Amino acid sequence: MRLQLQRFVLTKAVPLVISRGSSSGVEHLVVMLEHGGCVGLGETGSFDTGHQRYSTDAIADELEAIAPQLIRLGADLEGLLADCAPAPWPSDQVGPLLEGLMEGLSAPARCGLDLALHDWWGKRLGLPLHQLWGLDINTCVATSVTLGLGSVEAVLARLERWWRQLPASRIKLKLGSPDGLDHDRALVRAVAQCLQLRQQQDGGALELQVDANGGWDLDAARTMAPWLAEQGVVLLEQPLPPQHDAAVDTAGFAALKPCCPLPLVADESCWNLADVERLAPHVDGINIKLLKCGGVGPALQMAQRAKALGLGVMVGCYGDGSLLNGAAAQLLPLVQWPDLDSHLNLIDDPFAGLTIHGDVLLPGSGPGLGIAWVEAADRGPVLPP
Repeated sequence: MRLQLQRFVLTKAVPLVISRGSSSGVEHLVVMLEHGGCVGLGETGSFDTGHQRYSTDAIADELEAIAPQLIRLGADLEGLLADCAPAPWPSDQVGPLLEGLMEGLSAPARCGLDLALHDWWGKRLGLPLHQLWGLDINTCVATSVTLGLGSVEAVLARLERWWRQLPASRIKLKLGSPDGLDHDRALVRAVAQCLQLRQQQDGGALELQVDANGGWDLDAARTMAPWLAEQGVVLLEQPLPPQHDAAVDTAGFAALKPCCPLPLVADESCWNLADVERLAPHVDGINIKLLKCGGVGPALQMAQRAKALGLGVMVGCYGDGSLLNGAAAQLLPLVQWPDLDSHLNLIDDPFAGLTIHGDVLLPGSGPGLGIAWVEAADRGPVLPP
């Protein structure tokens, strides 16, 4: 199995401002795994959660270092395919093959490799992952679209821009403003009033979600949570900053939960299955992001475990292209709160295959991840889905 990497730039049409800063674009990697005439594609790249940071350069170095170990992997996977009928990724059998390979990799490096392997597997079987997993795409629900921090006027203008692009019914408002809680409250009031007016005009149901991206301390979160519920906000995501110490991180959610009358969702604090287990008694949901957890395989396990524990599942993104979001979209039948809008705010997304009906995102129907790489002419040949 041969590994190739290619860098590409994703540029936001509208820069996004959150409590930790602003972003107008990012450099990502296409991870290509070729064996037997079949090419699996993955996407990965830098991201920053405030307490964990990864660079695209470091991720590329990690992946290039393991390239020699991939040579025999293709033949081993072909052997597994020959021994079984079309079936989901057989993690109990593939796990031992990948154990040494994945062990030392960071989460985003594992993500790029995991996506390319799952894409290759699905393409070899000729089926999309959601079908291999037995998931019904008719149960997919609307994705949220994001409003970053800014002046009231700028945030409302961004909302109107979203509504010119699609009939967005789920709005996620970023809070945790450096200008303080009064500015946060002003944003909530303005957006809630705008939603109420549109709902009166059009008759469709609209909802407002809030994501503070760790921008509040415990006292501020305790103050804001009941007030947000009074304003009709339907969930509160990551109000407290994530902590390296798991016990301290858990204690923050445990202290906030009794004061929070609306669903409390962990994002930057939740990276893996162990985090799902420790947070489950103190939150109502988790936000799974493929770059955080290491790919679509771990994400599936987290989603299934969260649902078994009675938690709501959100699947989110960073400044990702349609390949990363397309991989996450394969999980959408398991997801209560989709949050996969980053590719809708790009001017140079090099991928195709994701479809959206109204504001309901659907996984690609092609085999594997269902996403094709439609490169610009100066980037080389087009790779088939």
